[in-house]
Amino acid sequence: MNSVTVAVGVMLVLSLCRVHVVVALIVGAFVGGTLGGLGMDGSLEAFNKGLGNGATVALSYALLGAFAVAIGKSGLADVVAEHALRLIGRESQKSTHAVKWAILLILLAVAIASQNILPIHIAFVPLLVPPLLLAMQKLRIDRRMIACIITFGLITPYMLLPVGFGAIFLNEILLGNVATAGLDVSGVNVMEAMAIPAAGMVLGLLVAILISYRAPRDYAEPSVGSSIRVTKRSPMTLVVALIAVAAAFVVQLWLDSMILGALAGFLLFATFGGVRWREADDLFTEGMKMMAMIGFIMIAASGFAEVMKATGDVKVLVDDAAEWVGGSRALGALLMLVVGLLVTMGIGSSFSTVPIIAVIFVPLGMTLGFSPLAIVSLIGTAGALGDAGSPASDSTLGPTAGLNADGQHSHIWDTVVPTFLHYNLPLLVFGWIAAMTL
Repeated sequence: MNSVTVAVGVMLVLSLCRVHVVVALIVGAFVGGTLGGLGMDGSLEAFNKGLGNGATVALSYALLGAFAVAIGKSGLADVVAEHALRLIGRESQKSTHAVKWAILLILLAVAIASQNILPIHIAFVPLLVPPLLLAMQKLRIDRRMIACIITFGLITPYMLLPVGFGAIFLNEILLGNVATAGLDVSGVNVMEAMAIPAAGMVLGLLVAILISYRAPRDYAEPSVGSSIRVTKRSPMTLVVALIAVAAAFVVQLWLDSMILGALAGFLLFATFGGVRWREADDLFTEGMKMMAMIGFIMIAASGFAEVMKATGDVKVLVDDAAEWVGGSRALGALLMLVVGLLVTMGIGSSFSTVPIIAVIFVPLGMTLGFSPLAIVSLIGTAGALGDAGSPASDSTLGPTAGLNADGQHSHIWDTVVPTFLHYNLPLLVFGWIAAMTL
C-alpha cells in the first residue's frame, strides 16, 4: 500500500462524506505520513514545514476578499449587475437568453485571459463573480456550470498555449524537465502534443454547459456583504473604483504579487473616498471572512503536499507504475496518466507534478517505443490531470471563492466533483488516445 495513494484516498473519501476539506487534508496527511514511515512526530514536522508555503496564497485571498467587498460597496459591481437585471426583467425570453449567454461567455473569456493575455490567474474571481450572483439567481443558472466554465478557463489555456502561464508550464516545466530526463525535444511542437488532450477539455466543457447543468437551478437571493452598509453611488466613486481595479491589476503584473495588487487597490479606495477610513476595518474583516475558508484550505493543502514529499513514496509510486507496465504500451500510457492524476490531486499543482514524474516516465516511454511527441503529450496530460477535481487545487478553490460568497455553493459537491467528472475523465481518455496515435 503506497502511502501517497492511501493519503489521497483518505482525503477524498472524507471530503465526499462532507467532512470539512481542511480536516480531511490534515487526517489524510497524518495517515499517509505514518504509513510512509515518518511517524507522528515526523509527519507533524513535515506538515508544519509545509504550512508556510500556503501562507502567501492565503493572505492574497484575504486581501482580495477585502478588495472585492470594497468594490461591492462602491457600487461599481451593482452597475453591472443592475444592467443585467434590467435586461432580465424584460418579458422577452430572447433577451433573457442573451444575458445568460453573455454572462457565461464573459466568465469564460476572462478566465482564459487570466492565464495568457492578462496573467492574473484566480485574482479576478472574487472581484467579478460575487456581484453577478444575483443576476445568476434571477436567471436560475446552475452554479456548477459556472464552476466548470471557470475551471476550464484556468486550466486549458496553460496546457495548450505557450503564452503567459502556458509559457512557464509548456516550455520551462514540461519541455525543460523532459529534456533534462534525457529526451531530445528540439523537434517537438508542444501545441501539437497537447492538442488532443485539450480537445478532451473542450468536450467536457460542452457536456457541462449543454447537458449536465443545462436545467435551471434555484438559489435563495444572495446577500453578499450584507453587513456592510452601501453608500449612495456617485460618478466620482465609480471612477475611483475603476481606477482601483486597474491599479490592482497593473501592480500585480508589475510586481508579480496578488498581495500588493489587492493592497494597492484597497488603499486607493480609502485614499480617494471610495470607502471611508472609519469603515475600512469593517470592510477588511468582512472580506477576510468571505475568503477565510479558501485560505485555510490552501494552507492545509501545502502541509499535506509537504508530508507526501517527505515520505518519498511519490517516487516509489512512479517506480511501481514502471514495473507494472511490462512491455504493454497501452497499459503503460494508462498507468502513467493514473499516477499523474493521483500525484496532482494530492499535491494540488500540475506545475509541481511534472518534475516528479518526468524523471521516470521519460525513460519508460522511450523503452516502450513512444515517439517524443507522444511522451511529451503523456507527461503534460499526466501533470494536468487532477488539477481539476482536486479539493486542494486553486483551479477549484478559485471558482468556489466567488460562487460561495453567499454560502450556497459546496466546494466538494458543486465544484470538485463536477470538474473531476467533466475534465479528468475526458483527459484520461483523450490523453491515452494521444499517446497511442502521436
